[in-house]
Amino acid sequence: MDGDMSQGASGDVSPIYDDRSSKVLISGLPLHIRFDNIEPLLSQYGNVQHCDKANTRDPNTQAVFITFESPEQAQQAINGLNGCELEGCRIKVEAAEQNARGGRRGRPGGGRGGGGAAGGGSRPTDFPLRLLVQSDMVGAIIGRQGSTIRLITQQSRARVDVHRKDNVGSLEKAITIYGNPENCTNACKRILEVMQQEANNTNKGEICLKILAHNNLIGRIIGKGGNTIKRIMQETDTKITVSSINDINSFNLERIITVKGSIENMAKAESQISAKLRQSYENDLQVLAPQSIMFPGLHPMAMMSTGRGFCGAPPPFQPPMYAPLAGPGAQQGAGDSQETTYLYIPNNAVGAIIGTKGSHIRNIIRFSNASVKIAPLEQEKQQEPQNPQQERKVTIVGSPEAQWKAQYLIFEKMREEGFMSGSDDVRLIVEIVVASSQVGRIIGKGGQNVRELQRVTGSLIKLPEQQQQPGSQGQEHETTVHIVGPFYSVQSAQRRIRAMVAQASAPGRRRAAQPPPVQQ
Repeated sequence: MDGDMSQGASGDVSPIYDDRSSKVLISGLPLHIRFDNIEPLLSQYGNVQHCDKANTRDPNTQAVFITFESPEQAQQAINGLNGCELEGCRIKVEAAEQNARGGRRGRPGGGRGGGGAAGGGSRPTDFPLRLLVQSDMVGAIIGRQGSTIRLITQQSRARVDVHRKDNVGSLEKAITIYGNPENCTNACKRILEVMQQEANNTNKGEICLKILAHNNLIGRIIGKGGNTIKRIMQETDTKITVSSINDINSFNLERIITVKGSIENMAKAESQISAKLRQSYENDLQVLAPQSIMFPGLHPMAMMSTGRGFCGAPPPFQPPMYAPLAGPGAQQGAGDSQETTYLYIPNNAVGAIIGTKGSHIRNIIRFSNASVKIAPLEQEKQQEPQNPQQERKVTIVGSPEAQWKAQYLIFEKMREEGFMSGSDDVRLIVEIVVASSQVGRIIGKGGQNVRELQRVTGSLIKLPEQQQQPGSQGQEHETTVHIVGPFYSVQSAQRRIRAMVAQASAPGRRRAAQPPPVQQ
């Protein structure tokens, strides 16, 4: 892999204590792989600036340094690709800086803990601490002109984000703390001290600690017969309770762990609870890693954001640095492309999807960060009562992550309302549009590719047998791909078809910054 790669990525412009790198090391790549083969995988996480050959001790594989546009994109690539299989080889993706320095330095907000996902070695897992505090405590925690929270950040070396603008008018606000376990616990303890001082000044008595945790991890905090939570209470001399599962919904999958005791003991309990949550999360990531190849082009965190598992995997947790837990309207990654998908729902399901005064569809849009529009009834159908319109077209526009979430929430609502296909699960009817010149590639010789797609994903895929010829003056015709099946089958088919199309058009997409092939 030769070539002059002297033009490096722009220097980090990160906040204090943020020592992330835009460069990642990918090892374990098959020897015959070229950059063109992995570029579609990389580009879903951001813009690739450079590709450099790296040394490896394994003579049967190759390694490369990939430089992204920003540290955020590099971290997303690490989270999304580490442990995935590529043509029979499990690749390892880690921060280049961390690799060079033995893993001693990393994102100060970038990892509560050391264990990584499958094949991750010493890679830290991005697992923040989430707290819930009374809204009237927020002012004291922030301090005049931010003085208190700055002091907490400096003393603990953790990043503290107070989501004071979320859920306007609510009695409680979320706080997200990023850092290694010890730093997060120190920041938590300082916040508790500030809250207790404020409570003393306003005669509000004793305070308590409220930790937010994804519902899918709660069972492991409680333990069999309550053994785990009882042990933590005994060892830390605290009282711990967990909010009811009835308090969660499709838009909020977090449960509240309430801890009562002295500030010192509450901090000890937080440390033990977070360690258990982190380990459970990492275990889930290991289960997820080999299966994420079923959904190319989709960040694994999107899969984790929904409440149900797939392909037999338990549904893992979604760190709040990814929407939706980071708050409404969180920005998608810089490398996310906008996609348009058409979903067809039964006409009598429209009211449930929209909700009272549009409340449900507004939540879908807010949660997914996608544009969701339901087509009105066709005029001619309204005038034919003997032949009423059976389906309505829903147009969804957004990134791969937004598509996943919006389609999932519509699917989940239809399931909730009982729109099943006989005894089977809800079957989604989806259409995506591809360039007509790509239809032959999707179908394959004698229909081989489309049959394999149907077998692997479990969905029904329909395309016109004859691909259209290009339009006049070089204009490209478009062809609709029709996909039918349960949610996860349809998602896998969408992602795989889009990946095939993207790979076919990849060479001409980023020629200006095209790195050399991944080959010796």
